[in-house]
Amino acid sequence: MNTTANKNSLTREFIEKASLVSARIYRVQDLRSALNKALELCRSKLPCDSQMEPDQKETPIPGEKLRVMAAPNLDEVDFTRLDTVCRESGDICLIRDNLRLYPGGIDMGVTTVDFGIAETGTLVLNSDSEETRLSTMLCETHVAILEESKIRETALTMTDELKDLTGQASSYTAFITGASRTADIERVLALGVHGPLELVILLVEA
Repeated sequence: MNTTANKNSLTREFIEKASLVSARIYRVQDLRSALNKALELCRSKLPCDSQMEPDQKETPIPGEKLRVMAAPNLDEVDFTRLDTVCRESGDICLIRDNLRLYPGGIDMGVTTVDFGIAETGTLVLNSDSEETRLSTMLCETHVAILEESKIRETALTMTDELKDLTGQASSYTAFITGASRTADIERVLALGVHGPLELVILLVEA
């Protein structure tokens, strides 16, 4: 169990290192506040200009300017509450299934993550759900929700926890450090080539 001083130190280091890889970080009080912040961020961005049309027969999307938010790994209670707010707003379509039908049209993917690594500003996300994995890759902006108490100093200090994660049946553990980027082509840095253009981390203080 982290002491308060150690927790604060790890949080500061995590914020510093995550910022170095262009992640945007906000501290919030609880999960409800985190979801409200995600909604605020989604509304503040222009709807993505999809290069591929979704299957209208399977997933009708009313209106050309409707933003699409994917949140597949929220529990039923939190997803239902978020869906209600999105429907009331009238400008955000919340989805959790059939993300393959939106290969170029997800504005924001919202996921809770398992751990953070302070040394590198890395997020650790374990899931046996393809929908959760797709939500972190097919969106323009990935919003990751991380509890500050789950920040660890290094990957080596959480060996046992990583073993527990990867030992689960059908588990898929991803290490996410910043937005998707590559400099393979003539050493010119390009963002969003293999995934999101932007990573936003919401640190839950509770």
